[in-house]
Amino acid sequence: MTDNKPVAHRTPNFSAGPATIPTQVLERAQDELLDWQGRGVSVMEVSHRSKEYLAITEKAEAKLRSLMAIPDNYKVLFLQGGGSLQFSAIPLNLLKDGHADYLTTGTWSAKAIKEARRYEALGLGEVVEVATGKASSFTDVPAQSEWKLSDNAAYFHYCANETIHGVQIFEPPKVDVPLVVDMSSCILSQPIDVSDYGMIYAGAQKNIGPAGLVIVIIRDDLLGQASEWCPLLMNYTHQVEKESMSNTPATYSWYLAGLVFDWLEEQGGIEAIGNINAQKAELLYKTIDDSEFYHNSVATKHRSIMNVPFTLKDSELDKVFLEESEKAGLLHLKGHREVGGMRASIYNAVSLEWVQQLVDFMKDFEKKYG
Repeated sequence: MTDNKPVAHRTPNFSAGPATIPTQVLERAQDELLDWQGRGVSVMEVSHRSKEYLAITEKAEAKLRSLMAIPDNYKVLFLQGGGSLQFSAIPLNLLKDGHADYLTTGTWSAKAIKEARRYEALGLGEVVEVATGKASSFTDVPAQSEWKLSDNAAYFHYCANETIHGVQIFEPPKVDVPLVVDMSSCILSQPIDVSDYGMIYAGAQKNIGPAGLVIVIIRDDLLGQASEWCPLLMNYTHQVEKESMSNTPATYSWYLAGLVFDWLEEQGGIEAIGNINAQKAELLYKTIDDSEFYHNSVATKHRSIMNVPFTLKDSELDKVFLEESEKAGLLHLKGHREVGGMRASIYNAVSLEWVQQLVDFMKDFEKKYG
């Protein structure tokens, strides 16, 4: 991915997920699609247990460990089912007939607690909602002083970045129990200290690769506690023993994730990509804040650097904005159906140049209709 081949023209894509994949990654995958490693077959056609494919999985894990500085006492799993399946797997693995604390700050954390509460009826434990944002809008995160933490919880669950509402928690909550965090839409976007968390999980379709893969990073001491009701494919200890291959894994997604890790390394790693992400977010938020035509309602300290929702002064212009932005070659700016308006998702693979193109369009649109 470092040759001198000209980079293909790509249309700026602000989709929230499945999301933009780096062009260099797609070009390499294209080059290898029919003839992987000179074998005359595609990587998706070879056995997941062959030594050649296992070399891919080992390299992908090693690259991810290096990029995130994952300590040795954490296991890394490459599983299926996306982040949402983990909403069910987490209590089955960690609840231990006790109770767990959940913080609700948006749609995804709300879905996580709803799924976890299914197990209360089975007598597998209790789920406590320590606090919730404003359900109608989710524009802020309740202060920790307002949380009603329980005693001796098995874990504390939260979502670091709410994709739909554009609300992000940048610092890990200060609690005395293992933190379990959904980082589906912000993993690899800025440096973090993995040792702050008991478990990190992330669907791949934002910053890692195509849909169908989920990364689980879990501390050793949280293994071996699964309920007897936990299916084997959802049992973290079993998947560790089987090296994420209890059944046939999402082989092509795993392969592409490895290529994305290579690309991230070539960009200078997470610190470098984090600096670019900060520039992109600053540029877009400044454009919104300097205008009376656009508005973002999220509390400033919790504004996501990955997903930027915004509204127009006149909602009657929403359809026009979307039509004209698409004609201008700016794709997937429609806000989620739950909140409406617009949303620009500016993940790692979205360049600063693309964000500048969006900003230029927004300024022109305001002049035309403001």
